[in-house]
Amino acid sequence: MSAVRLPQGFPRRVPVRQILCLLPLVLVLVVAVQHRAVLAAGFGQLASAEWPWLVAAAGATCLTWVAAAFTRQGAVVQRLPVRRLLATQFAAGAANHLLPTGLGASAVNLRFMAVCGVPLASSSAAVALYLLAESIARTGLLLALLIAFPNALRLNSLVPAPAVGPVLLAVAGVVCVAALVVLAVRKLRTAVFTFLRSALGEARTVHTRPARAIALWGGSLAFPALQAAGLAAVGRALELPVPPAHMAVAYLAATIAVAAVPTPGGIGSVEAALIVALVAAGAPVALATAVVLAYRIITVWLPLLPGALTLGALVRLKVI
Repeated sequence: MSAVRLPQGFPRRVPVRQILCLLPLVLVLVVAVQHRAVLAAGFGQLASAEWPWLVAAAGATCLTWVAAAFTRQGAVVQRLPVRRLLATQFAAGAANHLLPTGLGASAVNLRFMAVCGVPLASSSAAVALYLLAESIARTGLLLALLIAFPNALRLNSLVPAPAVGPVLLAVAGVVCVAALVVLAVRKLRTAVFTFLRSALGEARTVHTRPARAIALWGGSLAFPALQAAGLAAVGRALELPVPPAHMAVAYLAATIAVAAVPTPGGIGSVEAALIVALVAAGAPVALATAVVLAYRIITVWLPLLPGALTLGALVRLKVI
């Protein structure tokens, strides 16, 4: 068999970095095709909404990247370049919607810190501290709102009163089983304890610097608060008959509930959980669905393409 000759001038080897630049765009196209029905429905809901509230939701979404940048800087002692840090958080958001939840953003930020000269041990601990602080802040914010608005979620609309006790017992059982599995499986126990040791070790170092501690916890609280504010703004835009504080409770409860579901950006699982939570807050099913679809268009789908382009540009410029 004769050898195949390449045309003159045809590149014999495509640089890996060029492939990596194009990969986010390919993934965006694949995800968009897979969820084309959701996209069409979401854009249809935006057409009938009150635009000033939608602008407010978009503004809250943009501020989440600023909050994430503050938290990332607060989690590491070394000073990071501000503009590149902010651009990296925008790109990390796109990566997070293309890869299983948390992995995309963590990988992008690990690479960014490595380029900035942060040692691998410190950057890994910083990522662990970021995840831990964000989880604590999100859960604490939910508990505070539940104390302030104890009737925000009407669980009896979803679960009959006689079934509440068994449901709570089942949830407690799942938590206990998960804890037992972590303790029983050596590799899993080692991984969890290593994660906690790294995060707590970095936390001790960071908290010796008040500016870093303020950035860490301020950003960690602002991030879920801005996300919840975005949902409340979309709810007002579509005249959802639920108080904004109750919508915030519904958002926080839904996102905490699906945190362990390893879907890209929570696509699918977050929508379902948000609809259920809004119904529990007193919203009609049809209107809750419309609000969630419109909210996810603003927070996920509209930033996805520019975020992927930013990610490719950062790879090409060797920022990550």
